[in-house]
Amino acid sequence: MTLKGKVAIITGGGRGIGRATAHALSRQGTDVVIAATTGREIETVAREVEGLGGRALAVSTDVTHKASVANLVESSLRAFGQIDILINNAGVAIHNPIPKITEADWDLNIAVNLKGTFLCTQAVFQYMCDRRTGHIVNVSSISGKNGHALGGAYCAAKFGAVGFTEVTNVEGRPFGVKASVICPGPTDTRMRRENHPDDTPANLTRPEEIADAIVYLLTQPAAAHTLELVVRSPLM
Repeated sequence: MTLKGKVAIITGGGRGIGRATAHALSRQGTDVVIAATTGREIETVAREVEGLGGRALAVSTDVTHKASVANLVESSLRAFGQIDILINNAGVAIHNPIPKITEADWDLNIAVNLKGTFLCTQAVFQYMCDRRTGHIVNVSSISGKNGHALGGAYCAAKFGAVGFTEVTNVEGRPFGVKASVICPGPTDTRMRRENHPDDTPANLTRPEEIADAIVYLLTQPAAAHTLELVVRSPLM
């Protein structure tokens, strides 16, 4: 399926997987809306996309606040007239053993990684169903498939994202709306480096490889559908 002329919202679009996905979709002819709380970063990515010959809009967005998400959707529709794709990529990772997980850290992991996915999905879901077309891709993690030490809050949120994707797909399928979840293994992003400073980059998946996997999900024929895709890194 061609992505030329489609419009995609990408949360967490200022760096890492989000930035790589904005570049990859732009090369497919997709207009991209780049969302994050980091205004300077998303403006930079928007300029990079324009430098590739694409069209981009940067919208400062906090995915944990419903009003901010509503503004993101409204801004996207004003700029491009439609929304065909949503990439829920915004994320945080705070790792601690269970006795040392603070309530604030638990709440932040759940708010960004899970509530943000819900709010952004809810904001476009009825619109996509009414148009009888759309594809929502949620970026979870291998930590959403396998629990690990120090990952109580993060794994809980990422497991939740996998389950929410399955519900979204079941509810959307009668209306031609697909949902997919991608579960990357260890990937060379700033968030990964902050939590694992001893990593060897050669053992990590590159953000561009995750972006290519997202393009693969989005370009499958209309009659085909991959609900879940696990991308394993050389470290695994």
